[in-house]
Amino acid sequence: MRNERSAKAEAGAWVGIIGNLLLAVMKGIVGWYSGSKALLADAFHSASDIAGSLAVLVGIRAARIPPDKDHPYGHGKAESIAAIVVSLLLVFVGFEIARSSILAIFSGVHEAPQGYAVLAILISIIVKEAMFQYKYRLGRKLGSQALIANAWEHRSDVYSSLAALVGVGGALVGEWQHLPWLLYLDPLAGLVVAVLVLRMGYRLVNEAIHNTMDHVLHEEDSKELVDAVLSVAGVIEVDELRAREHGHYVIVDVKLSVNPRISVLEGHRIGKRVKQHLMSQFTHVSDVFIHVNPYDPGFPYKSNNHMLDDDHPTLLQ
Repeated sequence: MRNERSAKAEAGAWVGIIGNLLLAVMKGIVGWYSGSKALLADAFHSASDIAGSLAVLVGIRAARIPPDKDHPYGHGKAESIAAIVVSLLLVFVGFEIARSSILAIFSGVHEAPQGYAVLAILISIIVKEAMFQYKYRLGRKLGSQALIANAWEHRSDVYSSLAALVGVGGALVGEWQHLPWLLYLDPLAGLVVAVLVLRMGYRLVNEAIHNTMDHVLHEEDSKELVDAVLSVAGVIEVDELRAREHGHYVIVDVKLSVNPRISVLEGHRIGKRVKQHLMSQFTHVSDVFIHVNPYDPGFPYKSNNHMLDDDHPTLLQ
């Protein structure tokens, strides 16, 4: 199941690579021949997305490598590292687009881009929004931070294409109506693209770093895991449960209480049933570490199905 999840995430990364490559080539050629600074900036943005998708692909493949002596918890953090690389690339591209647009504004604009640049921008908007929807939903389904970060790159590309559309359209209107100041809307749109890219990159860098630092699921997100543990025969309470995110899967550490009068062997068997139940019930759970405690009242999670008395033989089976 885990390999199936990795295969789906890898397919999503390839969709980004191929789609962005085609869009970058199209926008680069049209932007060059039409003379649109905004469209060239947008092409640069799509080109950066190719590098981002490649980083995601590397991260997903690394996360699929089995645990070893040096990495007993697996290589899932590679996805979070890939997400950081993607985000930093986005910030770099934002600065480059801003620099190019500012230089164009100060050097002066004397003519509008060719009208066919508008068609290229409209195609880009449609394709990038479709790619965003596909990757974002896939990333949420698989729990992949890197795929979600890469999806937001596609969404930022939609915004940048919208800004380019306004810039090119405004410049064309300026040339048609003989309003020279409207010609500056094209490089100004490139500057707007830069701001959007920088804002998105900054947000994603913060989120990626947060996820890399052994982030655990919040209580509301781990509640279904707690309920699943409590449903296993022999478990009286869940003393503590932590689910650590490792890329598109989680590793669960759980401390549970059992009847203190049963044998060590039976306590071990209960823990084994808990592990098997969690890993079969939740596809995003990669491994489970169990610590069995003798029942001690006062912990927050209590099962209504098991009580500590001799009238409940399920605790002793």
